[in-house]
Amino acid sequence: MKRPLKIDPKTLGIDILFDIVGCVLYGAGIYNFAYSSNFAPGGVSGLSILVHILTAKIPLFHGGISIGLAMILINIPIVILCFRALGLEFFFRSVKTILISSLIVDHLMPRLWTYQGSPMLAAIFGGILAGAGLSCIYMRDSSTGGSDFVILAIQKKNPHLSIGMVSLAVDGMVIVLGGFVYGTVDAALYGLLMTITCSLVTDKIMLGNDSRKLLTIITENGDEISRRINDEVARGVTVMSGKGAYTGEEKNILLCACSNAQVYKVKRIVYALDAKSFILVSSVDAAFGEGFKPQE
Repeated sequence: MKRPLKIDPKTLGIDILFDIVGCVLYGAGIYNFAYSSNFAPGGVSGLSILVHILTAKIPLFHGGISIGLAMILINIPIVILCFRALGLEFFFRSVKTILISSLIVDHLMPRLWTYQGSPMLAAIFGGILAGAGLSCIYMRDSSTGGSDFVILAIQKKNPHLSIGMVSLAVDGMVIVLGGFVYGTVDAALYGLLMTITCSLVTDKIMLGNDSRKLLTIITENGDEISRRINDEVARGVTVMSGKGAYTGEEKNILLCACSNAQVYKVKRIVYALDAKSFILVSSVDAAFGEGFKPQE
């Protein structure tokens, strides 16, 4: 049974604050570094830059469709197609973030300083800013829509697929298209460099470079925590019985394997239900079984 969608004003306020900070960093990377240096990274943000450039050449559009507006227009069909796969709560969180991101890119970023130096440095530092911004957004269980929706929807239907590989395939098409639009191979290479940098920074902030983590959770509320992790994160949990050596109290020991991005979600669920719980996070070289790599 799914939990009803509830809106807590305090949580919503924190979400919006993280969205604003994240979208400013993300927007700076996209607009003030990538766009100003004449290349487009992967994803809907890069595709929006290309739409702006192409429509600017058409007199009917009077200077072209703005990047922020293009982000909204491109996201509409993607959101409709991926809505059922991602769930109502994630949908509303992401729509909120998409609108904030579009407004910031169109109305705040053009008023700020833009980088006009080396395109290679623009790709590196633009990727760092965009990665830091996305991390702020992901920490609050939201996304900027677009390729995030497509990637997560594909991965949810095919959990054995690597998110990194799916992301590379989706972003790669936009990067190659950017090379054709700008008419240079360098534009595609800079777009690729920024996309890789963004991914590395996001992974680093969201707990290291390893794609799998094992959480060992010691708690007194194992059944409810397991149910919430299963419902909200779609990860299985193994429950074992234990006893504190000093206190002699009975405890539940939970084992949960998940991706980097899901660690924050699991931690939030655990501490919301048991503030005194104890969590160990360790890296796993490989995970085989349902939801991970198939058994060979």
